[in-house]
Amino acid sequence: MRREKGGFWIALCAVLFYLTAWLVGRARFEGTEHIPADGGALLVTNHISHLDPIFTGLVVHRARRVPRFLAKHSLWSVPVLGSALRGSGQIPVYRESVDAQQSLCAGRRALQEGKVVVIYPEGTITRDPDGWPMHARTGVARLALSADVPVVPAVHWGTRTVLDGYNKRFRPLPRTTITVRCGEPVDLTAYRGRPMDATLLREVTDVLMTRVRELLAQVRGEPAPGEFFHGGAAS
Repeated sequence: MRREKGGFWIALCAVLFYLTAWLVGRARFEGTEHIPADGGALLVTNHISHLDPIFTGLVVHRARRVPRFLAKHSLWSVPVLGSALRGSGQIPVYRESVDAQQSLCAGRRALQEGKVVVIYPEGTITRDPDGWPMHARTGVARLALSADVPVVPAVHWGTRTVLDGYNKRFRPLPRTTITVRCGEPVDLTAYRGRPMDATLLREVTDVLMTRVRELLAQVRGEPAPGEFFHGGAAS
């Protein structure tokens, strides 16, 4: 299988990501076969650490695809990083502004053009004390229903042990096993064709995040909580 072409910035980011992943832990990538070899796909994943995008990017890269992240627009103003984001075709997210809808339109366009789009539906690192997914934003449902592409759940575990953003703790040693697992695509057939109102968007969002939570429970080897933590993500 030939690798999807990504250009200079993607190649540079891949080198830096692989090096960083090697330095901060022992990466274990599972379920990459669930990421389609070609065509559009939406990767829906949990968010527990600022290190997550590195490992999400690598799991997509190991599937020989190029990841396109929906990421905070403020990152585009960071020197060098902004150039990398623009050069690699990433998608800025404008929250609570008149430009917010543009982000979803750009994401939908990328999916329709056959790209792999990565979204963290919680909108920020989880505030759940035990690291389970929070109540998520409904933009993921709008994106999933607007393009008829595989919706692949994915989870990270171990990244927060290395870099805990809320407690401002960085602990690369001893090296931690960091697992990224992709699951089978979620079948949304029953939801397509219905009016895209708030009720439907909330329902589909919870279906997707429940699958993410179940996948995380498998990786952690422990039962998941019955409800999502409400700690900052808006509906």
